[in-house]
Amino acid sequence: MSSFPAAPGLSPMAETAPLSLCAREPHVPADRLVAEMVPPPRFDAVRFATYLPDPDQPSQTEAVRVLEGFAGGLGGAHALGGGRRGFFGLGRAKAPKSPAGPRGVYLDGGYGVGKTHLLASLWHATPAEPALKAFGTFVELTNLVGALGFQQTVQTLSGHRLLCIDEFELDDPGDTVLVSTLLGKLVDAGVALAATSNTLPGKLGEGRFAAADFLREIQGLSAHFRTLRIDGEDYRHRGLPEAPEPYSEEQVTKTAYATEGASLDDFPHLLDHLAKVHPSRYGALTDGLKAVCLTDVRPVPDQSTALRLVVLADRLYDREVPVVASGLPFDRLFSEEMLNGGYRKKYFRAISRLTALARDGKALAETR
Repeated sequence: MSSFPAAPGLSPMAETAPLSLCAREPHVPADRLVAEMVPPPRFDAVRFATYLPDPDQPSQTEAVRVLEGFAGGLGGAHALGGGRRGFFGLGRAKAPKSPAGPRGVYLDGGYGVGKTHLLASLWHATPAEPALKAFGTFVELTNLVGALGFQQTVQTLSGHRLLCIDEFELDDPGDTVLVSTLLGKLVDAGVALAATSNTLPGKLGEGRFAAADFLREIQGLSAHFRTLRIDGEDYRHRGLPEAPEPYSEEQVTKTAYATEGASLDDFPHLLDHLAKVHPSRYGALTDGLKAVCLTDVRPVPDQSTALRLVVLADRLYDREVPVVASGLPFDRLFSEEMLNGGYRKKYFRAISRLTALARDGKALAETR
């Protein structure tokens, strides 16, 4: 990359210009989309041994015990891979034996009890090559179907031992039916399933998603799931953290030029650019970034744009990319109508995650 002069009024602090998300239009091959379905960097190192159960909550210890046993039972040949075929794999396979016991586990618990930690630990503990295990959020799974098509997604995931779905969402009936149908095909192919879930809008006690709601919505699949209740204090139910005060545009620009691997974009332009990139590629959009610097943050204009921003916020949070911004604080991104609507859980999650990343960015902005 060639050298770039400093912004007006700033001394040159880096040899190169900041990167730009708006200049990126990643084209991600299908095999990479599937290969990237692994626990995010934030959960690279978690294991059952690093989960510290609350001694006052025996259900947490029991969940670890059951999940360790579930993982151990997934070793050996794939449920449909044991039958012999003809030469070069052609011909009809012998009908597989039905696996004993439930082929799925559902982790039922409030926010802040470590469901994602346990789900990622299950992925790590399952005795299979990473290429035979998949981990993703519900949104990532629906995006995969959008990118590959339904039949190709079924074909691609049918050879897996395990599919972990974090944050199963029931706020869109169409997506729920789509994913339930997909999971039915995968269960028939012998794939084991594990899931956590979000709360239905309007439910009492929104910190907990009732297992009955999940099992009802997935209908014919419910018999395949064993529910593990995980009790504990709902740490995140104390309200949204206060967002840090935004910086000036000059401070943001200065931080971008002084931070190797940082991007610098105008927020409204970035929102426009997200409409041109399929959400399944937002992970690739953030490849190599060490920080995201945004100027002129303002309220998101409509729901479609807001939902795309939620996906980007999730990818940045998964990758622990700090954010430095000017304009409005992140707790003013979404209108009252959005925050009171059917997707409010997604918007609250995005605010919380962007706020956490803004706190991480504070160290960058205030040391320049």
